[in-house]
Amino acid sequence: MKIHELTPAADSNRPVKRIGRGHGSGNGKTAGKGHKGQNARSGGGVRIGFEGGQMPLVRRIPKRGFNNIFAIRYAVVNVGDLNKFVDGTVVTTELLLASGLIKKVENGGVKVLGNGELTAKLTVQAAKFSQSAVEKIEKAGGKAEVM
Repeated sequence: MKIHELTPAADSNRPVKRIGRGHGSGNGKTAGKGHKGQNARSGGGVRIGFEGGQMPLVRRIPKRGFNNIFAIRYAVVNVGDLNKFVDGTVVTTELLLASGLIKKVENGGVKVLGNGELTAKLTVQAAKFSQSAVEKIEKAGGKAEVM
């Protein structure tokens, strides 16, 4: 491909709609704004959410719930997901991030839950473990280390 062969993506350079330039254009006279009224005026129109003086939906519905800023949240991994690692691996938070098992580390760190079966002998380092997760890791011959 050469520079003179480059073309813009389809429909990325559509010509501007010329309004108010005669009735032959299909957008003459009122320029697509209809006849009179608030929306035909310059600067006309209503703000987002305005319902013509009626109490807006966002104010009619009650507020509900709250977000606890002190809550400790964990990135969760199940024991069954750890089978992708080979025997003898030390599973850390960084390794879980790199492998894609967790997307991001929450403020509480990583918690390992006991869903699934573990066949690999692993040393798992995490902030928290469920009781069933510890049992399954140790049954497979591995170790669960609280960081």
